[in-house]
Amino acid sequence: MSIVTLALAVALVAWLYSSVGHAGASGYIAVMTLAGLAPAEIKPIALFLNILVASIASVQFYRGGHFSWKLFWPFALLATPFAFIGGATQIPIDVFSKILGIVLGVSALWLFKPISEGEKIQKPSTVAAMGLGAGIGLLSGLTGTGGGIYLTPLLLWMRWATTKTASSVSAVFILLNSVAGFAGVLSNQARIPNHAYLLAVAVIVGGFFGATLGSFRLPIRAARVLLAIVMCIASIKLLTT
Repeated sequence: MSIVTLALAVALVAWLYSSVGHAGASGYIAVMTLAGLAPAEIKPIALFLNILVASIASVQFYRGGHFSWKLFWPFALLATPFAFIGGATQIPIDVFSKILGIVLGVSALWLFKPISEGEKIQKPSTVAAMGLGAGIGLLSGLTGTGGGIYLTPLLLWMRWATTKTASSVSAVFILLNSVAGFAGVLSNQARIPNHAYLLAVAVIVGGFFGATLGSFRLPIRAARVLLAIVMCIASIKLLTT
């Protein structure tokens, strides 16, 4: 896969994910895996791109008036430091590949599932939210994702938020976790390769249009299914090699 093709692929991922308040790390990981990038290179690039798109999505969804501080802070309080710990943790490449494969597989299943509103919104307990946030933060740092791919379905399935509130809270959650995870990665002397900056331009464009114009329309749903298929292929590749 050429760098131009890869840039177009990550732009599409950014557009799709930002339309629902996500930054796209699991999608970037999938296409970079299929492009043949080394697992050690994928993690810092995914977090770097995540920060850019999550920043755009956070601003756009916050401006929409759907952000809830009361729902956000218990999940974010421990997630951020644990994301730093996960980002700074070095694990064997073969183990890292297997973890990535599982993350991509689980993420693909979420993309296949239609999202619907809960019947009645409930408030999560502070202790439960802090514990879940810590776990999601650690996993996000380890794998180079922002954690939104887990937080959003959790908020919806547990009926803790409406779709728009879940998207808004997840966008800011992803931003903080991605910054913390990226700082942890840099603490281990990791560097961003030069070709990542072309990918950065691509995701900024895709993320802006996705966060501004994105919604749960049929074209988005169809594209999400195609993206889920790509992620499944990447997951199988990581788990079987």
